[in-house]
Amino acid sequence: MPNPTAANLIIGDEILTGRTREGNAHFLAGKLAEHGITCRQIRVVPDDNDVIVAAVRELSTSHDHLFTSGGIGPTHDDITADAVAEAMGASLDIRDDARMILAEHYAARGVEFTTARLRMARIPAGAELIDNPVSGAPGFSLGNVHVMAGVPNIFQAMVEGLLPKLTGGAPLISRNWQVMVAEASVADELREIATRFPDLSIGSYPFVQEGRYGTNLVTRGTDPGRVEAGWQALKTAFPEGK
Repeated sequence: MPNPTAANLIIGDEILTGRTREGNAHFLAGKLAEHGITCRQIRVVPDDNDVIVAAVRELSTSHDHLFTSGGIGPTHDDITADAVAEAMGASLDIRDDARMILAEHYAARGVEFTTARLRMARIPAGAELIDNPVSGAPGFSLGNVHVMAGVPNIFQAMVEGLLPKLTGGAPLISRNWQVMVAEASVADELREIATRFPDLSIGSYPFVQEGRYGTNLVTRGTDPGRVEAGWQALKTAFPEGK
């Protein structure tokens, strides 16, 4: 059986304008690989309701899971919950369990539970809450759509709590072989190795180190034996220093 598939929808004008450096996709992709869920697509969209709705509908129907980050805070431009509810055909309102979580969180810190903060208790009907051990405000799962915060440490905590509840497959394994030659110099032999190992993902990633060109050669797959065999083929074809 193939591994479940996933897409990551990153929401926020601040990402598209360069105001904020995005790191959630990198974190999530690594965790999904470890859990045996194949990340097939990462997309960034603005704080635009119609764009978010369209993206959620498309990605949730073409993948086993859709993970979103961003846009579930207390301000006017935090519209992810509204858009996801619309995309999935669910109503949206203050939910008692979410309100209680927030009320207890702010009371424990002596912080006023304002109307703006109450906005974060708006949860689509039928959704399951995703725990937020950092700042209290819960995310939610509605069908196969998992909605989480955009602040990196909060997003990471939510992912760590959510993934064990999702069925994964075989973890993705990768091996790296680094050679100090330009990528163009390895292209022909690399193509031949990729043909011999069609069940593996074999890639080349160029870099420059101290003025010298180099290439990282990577084999990826879910079968440890095949990944090792592919890696050994790379080592044989491209001896260190070639």
